Amino acid sequence: MRSSNAKPNYGKPFLKIGDAARRAGVSPSVIRSWENLGLTRPRRTESKYRLYTLDDVKLLKRARFLRKVRGLNAAAIVELLRREGRVKPAAGGSAGAIGSHLRQLRAKRRLSLAQVARSVGISVGFLSALERSQMSGSVGTLRKLARFYKTNILDFFDTTGASSRQVKPAQRKVLEAGPGVQMELLAWGNTVMEPHLFRVAPRAGSGDSYTHEGEEFLYVLRGQLDITLEKEEFRLKAGDSFYFESATPHHWQNPGKAETWVLWVNTPPTF
Repeated sequence: MRSSNAKPNYGKPFLKIGDAARRAGVSPSVIRSWENLGLTRPRRTESKYRLYTLDDVKLLKRARFLRKVRGLNAAAIVELLRREGRVKPAAGGSAGAIGSHLRQLRAKRRLSLAQVARSVGISVGFLSALERSQMSGSVGTLRKLARFYKTNILDFFDTTGASSRQVKPAQRKVLEAGPGVQMELLAWGNTVMEPHLFRVAPRAGSGDSYTHEGEEFLYVLRGQLDITLEKEEFRLKAGDSFYFESATPHHWQNPGKAETWVLWVNTPPTF
């Protein structure tokens, strides 16, 4: 079995997320939520494992200090570290791609930030932060924005390149949808279904309730998921499946202490 401290050929030690979390004094879920805001940009193995350097750990320790001693929230921490020159603006990645895409959609329709924010039900400041890639939107927010612009949430993924019948784990398209929620697209192209693997950190979830056209099927592979349809609440555990019509207002959250994995299929691809 290979050590989590195994060294690549170029000599720098790498740590898996659990080791980095222990050294930094924070939980893995906190690290993932900070990653969504651009605080860290870990390397990935072919199996999608995050790998952190000792410099990453120093940055995480600094962020922990700012949260614990200065009382700053995650967005304020990232902004301060950017001003200090410790965090560089994203050159690419899902958050950057989403922000640029949202800005283009709004500009194309000649709408103001206030007009879009009011229609979707979010603040002008939050929408501005999304467009500038300073924050990441929850699944609920991204669904609402996609519906408002009459586009598909699949447009927020980088689906360049030819689609394939077989998709290996390292080839999946990944979208970070708010702190602690990762959507991995399992098939793309001219599909009539939208299949995802959702990875949901403890206490993370969809955010606000949302609706769209179509039907949804869930199968919980690992962990737990609380899902609410209007006022009816359900707790799903590993091995449970769930089906509902997407026009029903719904929101969800991982209530457990471990990451939840859900095979989630929408049909047709959602707006």
